[in-house]
Amino acid sequence: MLRNINQPKLCNGTRLAVKKLMSSVVEATILTGPFKGEDVLIPRIPMIPTDMPFQFKRLQFPIRLAFAITINKTQGQSLELCGLDLDTDCFSHGQLYVACSRVGNIEINT
Repeated sequence: MLRNINQPKLCNGTRLAVKKLMSSVVEATILTGPFKGEDVLIPRIPMIPTDMPFQFKRLQFPIRLAFAITINKTQGQSLELCGLDLDTDCFSHGQLYVACSRVGNIEINT
C-alpha cells in the first residue's frame, strides 16, 4: 500500500494479497497487522503531480507490486517465510539482525 486511505486499516506499508482485479477497484486481503485476514476493496484514486509545469489528473491504484522488500521495510513486521540475498554485504550488523529477527522459525537452505 502506498497511501493512507482508511487508517488504521489501510495505511502506507500495509502488505496485501490481491484476490481480484477489476477496472475501478482491487479486492485484496490484508496480510499484516491487527486486521490480518480481512478482505478490503481499494479504489482508484486521483493523482495530481505537482512537479510538472502543467496540471493533469490520472486515476491510479495506490498499490505497488512487491516480490521482494528491503530490510528496512520489514522492520516491525512478522514474516512466515523469508529469504535473504547476502551476495552484497549488509550496511551494518544491525540490518542483518533486523532481517533475521523478522521470522520466528529458522530453517537454513543453501
